[in-house]
Amino acid sequence: MKCDRGSVTVFTAAVVGPLMLLLAAFAWDGTAKLRAGREAFNIAEEAARAGAGYVDRRTAYADGRYVVDQAAALRAVRSYLAATGYPGSASPVGTQAIQVRVQVTKPTLFLALIGVNDIAVTGTATARLVPGVEGELR
Repeated sequence: MKCDRGSVTVFTAAVVGPLMLLLAAFAWDGTAKLRAGREAFNIAEEAARAGAGYVDRRTAYADGRYVVDQAAALRAVRSYLAATGYPGSASPVGTQAIQVRVQVTKPTLFLALIGVNDIAVTGTATARLVPGVEGELR
């Protein structure tokens, strides 16, 4: 009877080992992409909220309609994005909403070994102006 002492075959060392490392690398950089996507969406949401809260007072006082002051809203969004350091854009959606698109780019760790140095993800969010509670209070 032959006694094996747990030796590693050439196949295991040459093929399975690097495949396991490659799988771990994709998992690491894949979760980095998921985190970047969540961050992009969160920043877009907060920037949109920062803008959608600006009410056009002239319209509100003149006829009681609540609409977004688009110039002030766009300034607020740009200011918020500048503070975060991420590039983005904003545009009005009708008269009561602001839509923001943000791009978050993160460096890769393992994918850089094969030439993929960055992962870029775009997040989009829309915030609507809600003027208050409507309906009868009970």
